[in-house]
Amino acid sequence: MSPLLGPAYKIASTLTFAAMLVMIKLLGTRVPPGEVVFFRSALALIPVVAWVAWRGELRTGLQTRRPWGHLLRSVIGVTAMGLWFTGVQRLPLADGLAITYAAPLVTVSLAAILLGETVRLQRWGAVVVGFVGVLIVLAPHMKDVGHLMEGGAATGAVACFCSAFFMALAQIQVSRLTETERTGAIVVYFSGGSAVLMLATAPFGWVMPDASDALLLAGCGLFGGFGQIFLTEAFRHADASVVAPLEYTSMLWATAVGWALFGEIPSGTVMLGAGVVIASGIAIVLHERRAVEH
Repeated sequence: MSPLLGPAYKIASTLTFAAMLVMIKLLGTRVPPGEVVFFRSALALIPVVAWVAWRGELRTGLQTRRPWGHLLRSVIGVTAMGLWFTGVQRLPLADGLAITYAAPLVTVSLAAILLGETVRLQRWGAVVVGFVGVLIVLAPHMKDVGHLMEGGAATGAVACFCSAFFMALAQIQVSRLTETERTGAIVVYFSGGSAVLMLATAPFGWVMPDASDALLLAGCGLFGGFGQIFLTEAFRHADASVVAPLEYTSMLWATAVGWALFGEIPSGTVMLGAGVVIASGIAIVLHERRAVEH
């Protein structure tokens, strides 16, 4: 098996998720976040279920002893997605991604609190430095904090930061589920559960999308589903310490696409903050790898 297969899947996942974010940004605010999350989740089931069937796990792989655990994962996950999509629609792609890079930092903190994991001083130091980087990215967008409820950049920045917190909670819940559940069950029940939950938002302003918006919504779901598959395969074919740092390649795609399609050029402040966050994230991964080796 090629040692490059895991990294290749990871990079493919970042490209696929970047394409999904572009479609969400192109939708703008014409479609409510709850409706976007519904299509993202429901249509993701097409490639995900096909993948599980291809692996021969459609029957045994979907058995579960923890339906409530999957429900909790879905609630946390749809909250994270809704906030993330809300933020991306209001911020440059690179800015939104840089803020959500706080998720791994929050995960380290929550793992110590909720899972009882031992977090050494060096990792705590990297987490603190990473949060400084996040604050650097947030600062330019918080000048209009007095207009937080008006749906501008400040709203987007806060939504992305809150999304990072729920992303971290989702990762903690996934860690708990992996103790007894198969990967196929976790992925399928998340997409299905999220779609059902988002149906409850229909009375609160869903719209009938036109043809172009319908295509964008379909693309969000399909690309999101393939992104989940690529990400799962990446961790199947390579160690987490190899795969995790490649998440930051998404900043390259976000910067390139933001400039090409939306005329977005990240400011020096954003790039500085993103650099600090990325450096701290890589430091955490490298420290963890050394700890495992010793």
